This record gives sequence, structure tokens and C-alpha cells, in this order.
Amino acid sequence: MNKLNRGVPEKIMPEVLEIASRNYANHSQTYSDSELIQAGAEAQIPAEFIQQAIQEVRSRQKRQQKQRKVLAIVGASILAISGIWSIWTYNSFSRRASQVEAQWAQVENQLQRRADLIPNLVRVTQAYTEYEKEIVSLLQQSRQAYLQADTPEKKAAAVEQVNDAINRFQDYAANNYQLQSSELFTNLQYEIAGTENRLAVERMRYNQAVQRYNQTIQQFPNSVLAYRLGFEVQSFFQATTPEP
Repeated sequence: MNKLNRGVPEKIMPEVLEIASRNYANHSQTYSDSELIQAGAEAQIPAEFIQQAIQEVRSRQKRQQKQRKVLAIVGASILAISGIWSIWTYNSFSRRASQVEAQWAQVENQLQRRADLIPNLVRVTQAYTEYEKEIVSLLQQSRQAYLQADTPEKKAAAVEQVNDAINRFQDYAANNYQLQSSELFTNLQYEIAGTENRLAVERMRYNQAVQRYNQTIQQFPNSVLAYRLGFEVQSFFQATTPEP
């Protein structure tokens, strides 16, 4: 079928005519070398100067085309490098953040272990005295506060209550010779000391992981990408632990 005989929808006719007009204008405004030489002769310009000018213009156009290609390649390379850097940096952020989460889980394990000692402290206290209800209540409240804490900040505050309760218990036990002679109390003392030592180690490791993470996201230009991706500075765990 002859393509010229195909029907053209009326709605595209304005666009077709506009493009055809532009193409015709570009075509009609081109000149051959001989036409330029003839035009130069009419202006009393020797043919060799016309030919030289034509070569210069063509050379300049080639250089401009080459420059545009180089700029396009450089731009594409920059975009590619930026993309690779962004992916690598994001993975670095994620890895550091995962390390912080993993270390915090270890801290929580030891905090939970210490909180789980409180019921034993309550039992041994109740077994050897009927008058220290304040210490029993303080131990129970501190453990409940820890169990209800659901963020590192809240847990740090709750740990302070646990520390205070354990310290109060230690002070009380130091003046209660009957309690000190108890085998259960002695075993609890060893458990408390071991837990505190493990907690100190895990807290140190957690703070080291936080430091590495914070340094990674705060360094320029990492800080720009971290801000856009929502990576925020993490707080150190500064809770104090009672002396065993």
C-alpha cells in the first residue's frame, strides 16, 4: 500500500505541518561550496578565502561536537561514580547500624540477667527479715521499671533504679550478719559480681560500636547522604553499675 494514501488523523495535522515547515526551512537554508564561492565572488572575496573559511567553520564544529561528546562521557562517568559511592556508603551505614543493634542486644542480655536476679534478692531478704519491706519494694519496683522500658534511653534510666536498689540491698546485707552467712546470699553475690563484669564489657563494646557508627555518618561528605537517608547519631550508654 502506498504510504501517501494512508489517512492522517485531523488531530495530528497541526503538529505534522509544524515539523514539515521546520524541516523545509532547515533544508532550504543550506548552501553548497560552489554557491558560497559564487556569493563570495559577488562580494569580491577570492575563492581560496571562502574555502579556508569553510574549513575553519567545519573544523570548529567538529571540535564542538567532540567537546560535547567528552562532556557527555564525563557527566555519565560522574553519575556512575556517584551512584556507586552512594550504594557503597549506604551499605557502610547499614553495616555500622547493624553492629550497634547487635551490641545493644548483648547489653540487653546482661541487663536482663541482672534484672532477673532481683526476685532472688527479694526472696533472700524476706527469708531473713520481716522488717525490710522498703528494700523489697524498691527491688520489685526497679525490676518492673526495667521490664517496661522499651528504648535505650528509658532502659538507661531504669538501670539507674536497678543500680540504686542493688546498692541499697548491698548496704543492708553488709550490716546483717545472719544474711551474710547464708549460702544463697553468697551465691547471689557471685552472680551479681559476674553479671556486672559481663555488663561492663558489653557496654564498652556497644559504646565502641556507637562511636564507629557516629564517626562514619558524621564525616563529610557522608553526613550529607546520611541526613537524606535518615541515619541519625546514636547516644552512648552511660549507665553506671554498682560495685560488686
